[in-house]
Amino acid sequence: MRYSGFRVIKEALTGHKGWQPAWREPEPKAQYDIVIIGGGGHGLATAHYLAKVHGIRNVAVIEKGWIGGGNVGRNTTIIRSNYLLDGNEPFYEMSLKLWEGLEQDLNYNAMVSQRGIMNLIHTDAQRDAFVRRGNAMILNGADAEYLDLAQIKKEYPFLNFDDARFPIKGGLAQRRGGTVRHDAVAWGYARSADSHGVDIIQNCEVTGFRIENGTCLGVETSRGFIGAGKVASCVAGSSGHLMAKAGMRLPIESHVLQAFVSEGLKPLIPGVITFGAGHFYVSQSDKGGLVFGGDIDGYNSYAQRGNLPVLEDVCEGGMAIMPMIGRARVLRMWGGIMDMSMDGSPIIDRTHIDGLYFNGGWCYGGFKATPASGFTYAHLLARDVPHPTAAAYRFDRFAKGRMIDEKGMGNQPNLH
Repeated sequence: MRYSGFRVIKEALTGHKGWQPAWREPEPKAQYDIVIIGGGGHGLATAHYLAKVHGIRNVAVIEKGWIGGGNVGRNTTIIRSNYLLDGNEPFYEMSLKLWEGLEQDLNYNAMVSQRGIMNLIHTDAQRDAFVRRGNAMILNGADAEYLDLAQIKKEYPFLNFDDARFPIKGGLAQRRGGTVRHDAVAWGYARSADSHGVDIIQNCEVTGFRIENGTCLGVETSRGFIGAGKVASCVAGSSGHLMAKAGMRLPIESHVLQAFVSEGLKPLIPGVITFGAGHFYVSQSDKGGLVFGGDIDGYNSYAQRGNLPVLEDVCEGGMAIMPMIGRARVLRMWGGIMDMSMDGSPIIDRTHIDGLYFNGGWCYGGFKATPASGFTYAHLLARDVPHPTAAAYRFDRFAKGRMIDEKGMGNQPNLH
């Protein structure tokens, strides 16, 4: 079934009796060409592009829970491509371009809203760094705009311009950035992949890998063995736990990242705003709630919940630039499990085990990378060579000293 305005009108007039399930609930087959472990945004996007771009449709996406129950439904929905380094900026710009055509590609309303993102500048040194970043963005085909103090006051008059400790001196804007409805991304990719013949198997946990003579033959699951010509791991914060079942130790740690939403407010924030003197980012949802977040909790965990000190720290950052939000009530908070790599950048590569592939280490960048991650991972799985845009995201960069250290924090995942 294709969605359209005419379909909505027809169903409204006929009692909404003609809607079909968005995807099937198939029983797993004994053998697939490719098995993707992880039914989040990246896994579903990979399945979509494998089927639509490469014509590989004998594919299964295995999810231990339900579609949308992991990080893809536990984030602050921001999309952007305001990166600095050559290994990252072209990749995230590719992802932003795919976001711009996503709804037409999937025939699904993902609520892509390019309302813009603005990074506040608070020191002279930070201005230099952000101008450099903006120039790097422009050189890679992205858009970037430096805003002086007068422009910031005009566009964001509600900010605290009288804070002597964190004076606002300007900002770096990317007008094409914005937000996307996170659940809709999972549902849209799942629906499209299913329509191309991909099997989406929920409530099916991988318990091990069947590896013989250095080759992965498939996966052991809670619903029995499933054979595969290729197995693709795509499980975000569970990467270390899963790949240990194949005898691999990854350069990744798992940390909790919390997100928060306030009570509904009248339209206030026009786009996404980030605090440059701390770690705070905020946007306003279509329901009026302020959606915001900050640093990871800093300790290793697989629990999808966080602690109160981080809530306090994040709210303090928000109060520093917008004291008015201090009267708003926080309705709820949730946690996603971040797979923090040693240099803060992801990995999309083959493993040393034939037939076993890995996608992970996305740190804070996982949601915004969803389309490009799926596109380049599908390319790797289909052709066994890295996509040119993701060629830097190899395992061997840690051994060869080719780290993509976007924040300059070295090999400390908790600081990325």
